Amino acid sequence: MKHVLTVLAVCVLALSSCCRKNTQGWWEMRGVVLTVDDLATVDWPKIAAESGINTIGTHINPGQVRDFLATDKGKQFLSECKEYGIAVEHQLHAMNELLPRELFDQDPSMFRMNEEGVRTPDYNCCVHSEKALSVIAENAASFASVLRSDNHRYYYWLDDGAPVCMCPSCKDLSASDQALIIENRMLEAIRKVDPDAMVAHLAYYRTLEAPAKVKPAPGIFLEFAPIFRSWEKPLRDTSAVAHPDFPPMTNGENLRYLEENLKVFPASTAVVLEYWLDVSLFSRWKKPAVELPWRGDVFRQDIATYASYGIRNVTSFAVYMDDVYFSRFPSTAALKEYGSALEEYK
Repeated sequence: MKHVLTVLAVCVLALSSCCRKNTQGWWEMRGVVLTVDDLATVDWPKIAAESGINTIGTHINPGQVRDFLATDKGKQFLSECKEYGIAVEHQLHAMNELLPRELFDQDPSMFRMNEEGVRTPDYNCCVHSEKALSVIAENAASFASVLRSDNHRYYYWLDDGAPVCMCPSCKDLSASDQALIIENRMLEAIRKVDPDAMVAHLAYYRTLEAPAKVKPAPGIFLEFAPIFRSWEKPLRDTSAVAHPDFPPMTNGENLRYLEENLKVFPASTAVVLEYWLDVSLFSRWKKPAVELPWRGDVFRQDIATYASYGIRNVTSFAVYMDDVYFSRFPSTAALKEYGSALEEYK
């Protein structure tokens, strides 16, 4: 009898989730981004289904996610997401694995030149190296064949906030332009694996500036991640300044970057990657984690601001919400407010 009741409970949640997913609300994607450690220790598919969240993005690196999904817990995660009607995508810091650093000894020209004019394997690549672009694209397609995305969105980011190539051929291209060259090539390769694939252009840190010299191929979508903003004030408070731990950027500057990017990329496919739920950020990426300083009022004003630009897809980091976190701070009220507010927004 207990087993039957459990199965019935799963079916009810799955039906509820499917109904939520098919409602005609404004927000098509209502997501969270979580590391494999979070996913391995907490029943996130159930929490998402109960909260009105319809998309889970795995994180951090491609190989790490691939290995997790091959485990029993990883397979269970995918199975439960399917039962609940939750889309799985993969938001990944990828360049280190797309262009393995050990290739530097074979061909330094594939890697970036620093400001001193020296080739270095520390970060990213030289986007004028045809060999580098080919290796990156091939590896992106290889990962995509294993890490399939339920919504056909693929996220393979540059090294986190790191400098790009300053060689004579690259130095006049912004970080955003260099990123877009790579993304265009990855899209071409990934579409051989998934013909409906779209690839993210991440506007974040050094790439907040809109690309000016390189055009996105059809199928490149904007992912806007305003890490240098105030979370105590809504974005519409344009004079609010980021926390002192971050560069002193105002919310208004972030909105200006968004507006400039939306002149290059369509709003209809754009994704906002926010930090409202990101325990890791508020813990300054150190454990033990602090309790999430949830500001529902700020969040609700922010989603209205994003919707006013025609954006219909939103997700938030929720990293560090693992078993240890929930043992200390068991409430899921913030998650339920997050999901229900997005679900009910018209």
